[in-house]
Amino acid sequence: MSGHNKWSTIKRKKGALDAKRSKIFSKIIKDITIAVKEGGPDPDGNPRLRLAIANAKGASMPKDNISRAISKGSDKDAAILHETTYEGKGPHGVAIFVECTTDNLQRTVANIRAYFNKHGGELGQNGMLNYLFDRKGIFVVPKGDINLDDLEMELIDAGAEDISLEDDIITVTTAMEDFGSMIKKLEQLKIEPESAALQRIPKTTVSLDIDATRKVLKLVDIIEEDDDVQNVFHTLEISDEIAENL
Repeated sequence: MSGHNKWSTIKRKKGALDAKRSKIFSKIIKDITIAVKEGGPDPDGNPRLRLAIANAKGASMPKDNISRAISKGSDKDAAILHETTYEGKGPHGVAIFVECTTDNLQRTVANIRAYFNKHGGELGQNGMLNYLFDRKGIFVVPKGDINLDDLEMELIDAGAEDISLEDDIITVTTAMEDFGSMIKKLEQLKIEPESAALQRIPKTTVSLDIDATRKVLKLVDIIEEDDDVQNVFHTLEISDEIAENL
């Protein structure tokens, strides 16, 4: 499991996802808003919106919130949102890739740069880290009553590269080009993922001791808390031993 996914699992166990539910909802609302502006308010004809709504349901977002987000995306007078990315090095040379959605690019870049500078990192030029990451489709599915043995071949036929089970959570990984076919396959099987997204998975990772790991993850957490930040990916490898201590 990549360091990013392992850190996500740690936070799930600590209950941090519940504590940050409003932040999660804010991210999803932005996804819905942009999807509507790009492809219209009808999810049947807008795959990106359909995915955003599925993620909203997976996060237990109330239907009223989803409806308001769709209406907001349809409002011509609503603030224009920009999708942008930032790349930099954190403490001990760990590569950090940040995905943002913002209505103010100057504010966002100033904030991201300040986080890096204050916590032992440095913001770099866009494109400097692309070679360190592969874009993969990551699907998180609560196991529930699913028989994974019966499901495995169906998922492989739809493009699954890896299927793992941990703590009653099934994680399915696909190549970026198979992301859409996996969404369709899960819809056909009437399986609603808790989340489905394209993520940046590190090709190589950096292993550090626990104190250095805490320092890097402190920066990652601070960046993630920014309202303009949608996702943060990094090359830090978190061993099972260190994960237990975190």
